[in-house]
Order: sequence, then C-alpha cells, then structure tokens
Amino acid sequence: MAIYSLWVINKAGGLVYQRTFNEGLAPLTSNDALVLAGTLHGIHAITARLSPTGSSSGCQVIEAETFKMHVLLTATGTKFVLLTSPAEPLTNADLVLRRVYEAYADGVMKNPFHTPEMPIRSEGFDTRVAAIVKGA
Repeated sequence: MAIYSLWVINKAGGLVYQRTFNEGLAPLTSNDALVLAGTLHGIHAITARLSPTGSSSGCQVIEAETFKMHVLLTATGTKFVLLTSPAEPLTNADLVLRRVYEAYADGVMKNPFHTPEMPIRSEGFDTRVAAIVKGA
C-alpha cells in the first residue's frame, strides 16, 4: 500500500499544490499535471450533476488498474486529491485527506501572506503533509 501523490486544486480548476511521495506512477511534467488537474475539475463537476436525486458532491473515488484517485471536496470548492495504490483502504485515504485539509486550513489559510487560489508555497505545510503521509 502506498500513497503516490497529493494535489490541491482550487475552485477554478487550477493546480495550486502538487507533491509526489512514492514512485509507482508515470512521471508528469508540470504542464501535464496542470492539464490533468483541470480535466479532473471538469469531470468532478459533471459527476456532481449526474445524480438522479440532484444532490451529489461529485466523484469521490476513481479506480484504475494501477492506482486509485480519492477526492475530497471542501465547502469552498477546493479539491484535495490523493493518488494511491489500488490496495490502499478507503478509510485510510479519507483520513489522510481530512488531516491534510486541517493542515491546509491551519497552515495556509491562516497565513496572512498567502493569497487564496494561488500556488501554495509554505515549508510548514510541506512538513505537515510529509508527516501525515509518513504516519499513514
């Protein structure tokens, strides 16, 4: 079981944070990552409208042969995406995403020098994310 990567996508679909933790997926250029984040943003919006009851928050897990993509949508529209091995338990990925979201709220959004919706450049956030993933 492995956590490969973490992405944070702003409410407009832009990739504002990307961190790779383990090898296992094809390496992406920064441009590829930006395109994939925008594509995932669109897919997430489409899946939110596909619900027959009309009350869906969109896709939460996308499974493939070699990875799983777990998505946490926040109340502000920011998406936290965790790419894991297929064997990663759903509960573990959800716990990691919630802890990363807490670290984001505490370490990024409370920083008076951070501009919302812009790339995250915080050593404190990087350190907390690394500790969360290591402890998972």
